[in-house]
Amino acid sequence: MSQKTVAFFPEAAFGPALNSVGIAQAVGKLGHKAVFLSDPGFVEVYEGYGFECHPVNLSEPMPPEEMAKFWEDFINGHIPNFAKKPIDQIDNYVKECWEAIVDSAKWAEKDLPGILANIKPDAVCVDNVVLFPAIKRYSQDSGKPWVRIISCSENEIEDPAIPPHLSGCGERDHACHAAFRARFHDVIKPIHDDFNTFLSDCGEDAYPLGEFFEASPHMNLLLYPESVKFNRAELLDPARFQYLEGCVREEAAYQVPTFKAHNDKPLIYVSYGSLGAGDTDLLKRVIGALSGMEVRALVNVGDYQDAYDDIPDNIHIESWYPQPSVIPKVDLVIHHGGNNSFTECLYFGKPAIIMPYVWDGHDNATRVQETGHGFKLDRYDWDDAELAAKVEAALSDRGMKAKLAATSAHMQSQHGPTKAAQILDGMLGG
Repeated sequence: MSQKTVAFFPEAAFGPALNSVGIAQAVGKLGHKAVFLSDPGFVEVYEGYGFECHPVNLSEPMPPEEMAKFWEDFINGHIPNFAKKPIDQIDNYVKECWEAIVDSAKWAEKDLPGILANIKPDAVCVDNVVLFPAIKRYSQDSGKPWVRIISCSENEIEDPAIPPHLSGCGERDHACHAAFRARFHDVIKPIHDDFNTFLSDCGEDAYPLGEFFEASPHMNLLLYPESVKFNRAELLDPARFQYLEGCVREEAAYQVPTFKAHNDKPLIYVSYGSLGAGDTDLLKRVIGALSGMEVRALVNVGDYQDAYDDIPDNIHIESWYPQPSVIPKVDLVIHHGGNNSFTECLYFGKPAIIMPYVWDGHDNATRVQETGHGFKLDRYDWDDAELAAKVEAALSDRGMKAKLAATSAHMQSQHGPTKAAQILDGMLGG
């Protein structure tokens, strides 16, 4: 078998980035070469896992410290919006995100054609929510396939019978579906019109209102587990759509620290992701509530470790945890609904309390409760007693434990990274 080159181009966020790392690791085990195309700010992430990486500017270039400050200010400025319902986030957080996403596609068009011509990949895997015309054009000109990876909620691939992406609507709450779609289309139309002008300039056809990407004609890999997938009106063709059952990367082993108290009590892992860690007031509330329970907790505080002092005896904080190595060791996870946390909890059979704040966290929080794999809890509207009751229920519900065990067994039997690598290998002629 001749070695082929597979290029991965994930969104500049840790969820998509680390999912692609998992697939790339499995691709390498089959004898192929995995390389990354990356926002400059994430180059070190991929190089840290041993991959060759080619920077692609997705915004106006600036020094790393300025970029970090930009995102810190962006998140801090939106913390008041995190308390709003999903439909009320459309004209603030969601709108600004889509403006930045469209700009990223425009910036990428400057670098991508030359990089692709230089690397000459045998396949390109894109994990994003927007079309990069250069990749589609490269595929057409070279005859090499491009693959879309959907690492966010399954409803990123639209269907009239399921909740719209980012809405947090229940599966059967069709009034919620309609209201969210109408509001989203109204707010997003100027941005969408601008994007369609860009597509036209690149020789691409316009997209229908609300759509910024398309399914690949070659293959689309959904990280969503089948055990929680939606009941679609139009079933996805398995010849072009495959469920990966999560995509858990390999991380270094983790040793649970010795706590000053409650070392024989249940262990909880708390993480709101790299962006949600900026909401330090909320994390301090959670730490305070957990300090009064007979549990231990590992709390991911991101880059804000200096904001914490007087850590309770049953709490351990770090700026980062090797999450796929931590979750198997805990009894419960409290998280924000990011797709990595969502699927990793299911993969390892751990109940979750999801406190969403933005993007597909709303969808995953609703879905984890609808399918009996955990609980949804409002991000701010709770008290210590309510959180304690949810913790107790998640730790003691036998039916939930049985469902999680069955889901975990199925997901682990599939092993998403290996499944994805085998699909790619078949497309490459392996």
